[in-house]
Amino acid sequence: MTDLIVHPSILSGKVDIPSSKSHSIRAIIFASLAQGTSHIYKRLDSPDIHHTIKACRQIGAEIQENGDDLIIRGTAGHFNAPKDEIDSGNSGQVLRFIGTLAALGAGETILTGDHSIQTRRPVKPLIDALKQLGASARSLKNNDCAPIAIKGIAKPGTVLINGQDSQPVSGLLMLAAFLEGETTIKVNDPGEKPWIDLTLYWLDKFDIPYENDQYKHYKVTGKKILKAFDYTVAGDFSSAAFPAAAALLSNSKITLNNMNMDDPQGDKKIFEAFKKMGALISYDKERRELTIEGSNLVGKELDINDYIDAITILSVVGSFAKGDMHIKNAAIARKKESDRIKAISAELKKMGAKITEKPGGLIVHPSPLNGSTLNTYHDHRMAMSLTIAALHAKGPSKIIDVDCISKSYPSFVNDMQKLGAKIEVI
Repeated sequence: MTDLIVHPSILSGKVDIPSSKSHSIRAIIFASLAQGTSHIYKRLDSPDIHHTIKACRQIGAEIQENGDDLIIRGTAGHFNAPKDEIDSGNSGQVLRFIGTLAALGAGETILTGDHSIQTRRPVKPLIDALKQLGASARSLKNNDCAPIAIKGIAKPGTVLINGQDSQPVSGLLMLAAFLEGETTIKVNDPGEKPWIDLTLYWLDKFDIPYENDQYKHYKVTGKKILKAFDYTVAGDFSSAAFPAAAALLSNSKITLNNMNMDDPQGDKKIFEAFKKMGALISYDKERRELTIEGSNLVGKELDINDYIDAITILSVVGSFAKGDMHIKNAAIARKKESDRIKAISAELKKMGAKITEKPGGLIVHPSPLNGSTLNTYHDHRMAMSLTIAALHAKGPSKIIDVDCISKSYPSFVNDMQKLGAKIEVI
């Protein structure tokens, strides 16, 4: 287990943002089920990606790794149920996406994961939806969580699903792309809409015909066979939020490289929130450089359903702003790697923050933070958010168990140190 000792620091400079985890996972999965050989460049190197690669090999894809690049020979739409269970690790995307696509195969596929996956990441909406399409789907412990067993063969049809969590809906859209015929997906309470846009971006890439009526009603005409492709993964906006926040709290300037503002990633919206609070932001499209500069930050009312993962770092930034920060429409954040509403509230309160916890969000009152001993809840976004908080608190902090950071931003500590952070790794 790795811990950090973090001392107050002023950060500035340039940093290369790691590639998008969500795009990397989708690219690998689509390439693995496509016909022919695909090339994926600059994929993220993280545990979630390793679990994706292993899972896709288990279902029949041939994957050659060349540093951060991949050469993938796909299965031409065939899902070969593996003899051994698929380990999703800590990845809800691997569980929900591979689990949904398992309905393409005639054999039974069992998927499991770590403690968080088996206790915190519900799959009942997905299981119910797959049954509606004619597949067999069940939770092996009857607790609506992994391990789950999925067996096809799913047929095009009509399915109704709760969409508060976007991942099962994205999984169904991906499945529909491989079902030859028209599939209708009706969604109650659609949420995290930009992440649906990310999946629809991939359907556009393959010229899959679909209709999207306000994220509540989809019609997808699948092709069964998708052709191989080449793809370069862009930088991850959710990872970029952390050095950006450091710039705001340092009243300094930090330039983020490898950013594509035309990319459909949902967490891009956090930069709109920062700008609304008073940040100075500029973008060089040719260089793909996003520069963010601190200013006098003002707390705002923010509906973050489109960028749920930002709740932890926004709570940190809100502590240093003038005026209260109201973060709302974030109830699904309680069903992530940790209960992020409860977790960030508890840990920032240790530092002296004044936070009011709500069922679907937080009210963050401005208050100075003091160094403390902080827990990450094995949640990568908690670990990085608390590091940013500690860099701008009074006195040193100890952050316990930060190995989880590698899930999305393996170079985080090194990058922060290059920007001037005083961090000791224990």
